[in-house]
Amino acid sequence: MRGAGVRLLDLVLPPRCLGCGEAVAAAGTLCGICWRGIGFITAPQCTACGRPFPHDMGADALCAVCVAAPLPFDRLRAAVLYDDASRPLILGFKHGDRMETAPLLAGWMARAGADMLADADLIAPVPLHRWRLFARRYNQAAVLAQRLGSLSGVRAVPDLLTRRRRTPSQGSLSREGRARNVAGAFALRPGRSVQGLRVVLVDDVYTTGATAAECARVLTRAGAARVDVLALARVLKGEVI
Repeated sequence: MRGAGVRLLDLVLPPRCLGCGEAVAAAGTLCGICWRGIGFITAPQCTACGRPFPHDMGADALCAVCVAAPLPFDRLRAAVLYDDASRPLILGFKHGDRMETAPLLAGWMARAGADMLADADLIAPVPLHRWRLFARRYNQAAVLAQRLGSLSGVRAVPDLLTRRRRTPSQGSLSREGRARNVAGAFALRPGRSVQGLRVVLVDDVYTTGATAAECARVLTRAGAARVDVLALARVLKGEVI
């Protein structure tokens, strides 16, 4: 009966591409043109930060950036390149109440972060300040974290971290300015423990990594055995995937 109901609904309201709105065969998907435009980040890549390599560099290869400045957490993976193709989807989900895109986006992340999710103990999102959460009504990173928990079977803890102070938007700040902006802004929620646990920290867009780094420091100081970062998208200016 449920299948018949879905087919009837599709006849009345044909499924549309989540990107451009063109008709597609199934709900919650992209059309072929939009799909081909998405820059998925795949191997070969840096074993630490996931930066894509133009060719296979061998097992456990590190990029020059990670050799020069090791990450403040264990590993980073992102599903897609943050560019003109992915930006409308991500901004629609983040600011436009496009919650119907969450299953697709979380599925991309689950594939990108399969190795880190395979032996994780819990998943936690980068938190929003309470006033920003009130204005937006949902934390997009928490929505993704809960979806990832359902897909992977790993426990998602949406309130593991708290944002102690409201910080200005990071958009117009330099790398150094972003780091100063979030310094001391996060804390482990009282009553929570990560002692000896392997944590996957979830965020929507990874740019300079200042926010993820600060959250990772909080978790590490609280005794986490490992902190990995899994982002939906990553800014890689001038780099080719």
